[in-house]
Amino acid sequence: MDAEKPSILDSSIKPTWASLLLLFTVMLVLSYQTSTMAGLPTWVGSIWAAAGSDIRSDHHPSTCSGFFGGVPKRKVVMSIEAFGGVGDGATSNTEAFRRAILHMQRFGESGGAQLNVPKGRWLTGSFNLTSNFTLFLEEGAVILGSQDPKQWPIIEPLPSYGRGRERLGGRHISLIHGDGLTNVVITGNNGTIDGQGKMWWELWWNRTLEHTRGHLLELMNTQNILISNLTFLNSPFWTIHPVYCSNVVIKDMTILAPLNAPNTDGIDPDSSTNVCIEDCYIESGDDLVAVKSGWDHYGIKMARPSSNIIVRRVHGTTPTCSGVGIGSEMSGGISNVTIEDLHVWDSAAGVRIKTDKGRGGYIANISISNILMERVKAPIRFSRGANDHPDKGWDPKAVPQVKGIFISNVFSLNSTKAPELKGIEGASFERICFKNVTVLGLAPSTAWHCEFVSGFANGVFPAACPQLQDMDAFDWCLQR
Repeated sequence: MDAEKPSILDSSIKPTWASLLLLFTVMLVLSYQTSTMAGLPTWVGSIWAAAGSDIRSDHHPSTCSGFFGGVPKRKVVMSIEAFGGVGDGATSNTEAFRRAILHMQRFGESGGAQLNVPKGRWLTGSFNLTSNFTLFLEEGAVILGSQDPKQWPIIEPLPSYGRGRERLGGRHISLIHGDGLTNVVITGNNGTIDGQGKMWWELWWNRTLEHTRGHLLELMNTQNILISNLTFLNSPFWTIHPVYCSNVVIKDMTILAPLNAPNTDGIDPDSSTNVCIEDCYIESGDDLVAVKSGWDHYGIKMARPSSNIIVRRVHGTTPTCSGVGIGSEMSGGISNVTIEDLHVWDSAAGVRIKTDKGRGGYIANISISNILMERVKAPIRFSRGANDHPDKGWDPKAVPQVKGIFISNVFSLNSTKAPELKGIEGASFERICFKNVTVLGLAPSTAWHCEFVSGFANGVFPAACPQLQDMDAFDWCLQR
């Protein structure tokens, strides 16, 4: 993908969820005009009506942005140019950013400070943020990640992972990093942060990578975060990674990477609570959004769960992975997750729950609704067996517990696989509920595939597997 023209959608004219939904529904109607309208699920019509109401009025869609508690107006506002920054795309600004943030630390107790990045191309290595701080990218501003690996220093592995995710030992720090902070805002007038990740992808492809690649943005142990109204491009690894954080809002973001760029997840909340992700457009070489909470025995020991997470009005494509994934690193536990109004196309999977032996932990109280998919191979998938462990210390007897997964109002057009639900022998995968799920485009002989799961399905096409006719789950599923 060309870094100058990274997407079929310009981030300044991102479509609203309502307009996407309206366009998608019109397509559905046209696709049915030669057959029968009776095949359309009733909920599609009701959502179409709601979208039409949204378009015709000033109705404001639901938002979880209240998770961010706000910050006072910054009393000190300065430009990176005041610290010697040069936006010519060639001069290194690593020291300018570090000087600027060091200077702005002194204002943290008196309302905080804002660093403006004006129009230009600002090459830099990694730099650390500070508390009570706003990084603001003006229109036309582009922060470029350095192509020198030494400008991405090695730091300690996360304790819930025990090592770098890709290689033993430490890991490269993210381009923009912060640890132990409060009241952090990263926003702007649709400015851009470009990790220039091709160098890192080639190290991965060539098997010459020595340490785990850095993220574009990682915040650790940080509270009250807002990330909004920017474009993030070409991350070396996962793009936005809040880990051990709380009260995080990520909204109105465009996140782009070439569709073959390895492990370029869009947004990965990890062992974090009160996280809001909404109104984002993502194209990547991995999951658009993945909820995580630590890896095998390291995650079990730390026991830092991800909980109270809302993902809504996210749309995008990933040919190798899923629109929203839960896991596979979920050893600290994941609960109380709401995923709604998701639009995914030309992707390997729509919604995927990933677990394995050795993970331990739990996945509980997950609500997934109003999902529209086009040309998604496997719309719903529970997977296992990746055999992906940090070291020999993992415990094969540590199996995950999965309980209370409610999936409703799913419409998938031109899929090639029916839902596939693979639990783990000896583990509990129960109260798996499906309601109003329609998967079209399948061969007549294609059927659901279910192993080691139980629950109840109502109003699904094609017919669900026998494991989803568990009458013990009937009442619980209908009450949701």
